[in-house]
Amino acid sequence: MTQFLRFPEPSALTGFASNPLDRLDGIRDDPDRQATLLRQPSTRLLAFCRDKPILKTDGSQISASFTLEEAKNLGLQRELVMLGAIAGRAYFAAQIDDNAAHMREFSDEGPLGDTRELVMSGRPDLTLGDLRSLALDEVLKPEEIGLLGCAKSVLYWHARHRFCSACGAPSQQSASGWRRDCPSCKAMHFPRTDPVVIMLAVHGDFCLLGRQPRFTRGMYSALAGFLEPGETIENAVRREIHEESGIQLGRVAYFASQPWPFPSSIMIGCVAEALSEDIQIDRTELEDCRWFSRAELKSMFEGSHAQGYGVPQKIAIARLLMRAWVDGEAPQF
Repeated sequence: MTQFLRFPEPSALTGFASNPLDRLDGIRDDPDRQATLLRQPSTRLLAFCRDKPILKTDGSQISASFTLEEAKNLGLQRELVMLGAIAGRAYFAAQIDDNAAHMREFSDEGPLGDTRELVMSGRPDLTLGDLRSLALDEVLKPEEIGLLGCAKSVLYWHARHRFCSACGAPSQQSASGWRRDCPSCKAMHFPRTDPVVIMLAVHGDFCLLGRQPRFTRGMYSALAGFLEPGETIENAVRREIHEESGIQLGRVAYFASQPWPFPSSIMIGCVAEALSEDIQIDRTELEDCRWFSRAELKSMFEGSHAQGYGVPQKIAIARLLMRAWVDGEAPQF
């Protein structure tokens, strides 16, 4: 049995996807039920300050979950969102005021020449983590990473949507943090998720990969772009591939999806049938774009590629998509 058949769907293998929340949608508009959950000793809170999760250490263990008593000492809470429950335990997320953290100078330069780091003021027992690094380093359980991804996205939305987009008046949090209401014009606003198509164009035993200048040295990945209003997923896949590489596509098949909390996207992974081979690179988007054989891509996964080319990080859906094609487990044309 293959690795994919051991899971309900390939999406379960992507980073930030392990999120078994019962989102408790039926009680989001019931403040009494929410207050009851906030009195339960088992309830846990995830906290962010300046878009970074606050972490505590208990001996050799690192955790992002705080008891409600511990959370009182983190700083002023600007927003409180009820995420839901797992196995009967409720989880909330809080945005802590920016003033709870400050930049600290240190003597030794970091790997990028940095001499400053963001720390929680007066709390040497706490650190501010980088969510991407936490997911890559696997220092937290996958479920906790999934919860942090969910919390980061909705708290980011609150921090940047404090005013009504219809009339400009200050809006108010409602529905346990899953809506903002305008008391002036009565408009209701909901957290947004931006759809992104990410796709592997294939032609026989070859697939199309590209790289952007910001990628790590030698890394190639599947092409991607935002889905625009009025487009189907399939048409967005065809448009993005053609815009960036000049390749014409035919059939498109969905493969998997991934929540991506940077800041709040849903990555829609697809495989597409290439109808042409000649590449015309859009240099404003890509540094390079080329065809890779199945054997060549396999060597990239094994770290034995002759030119030292590599693949995306393990938390990225692009890696899953590329691996599935190499193993013959992605849609075939």
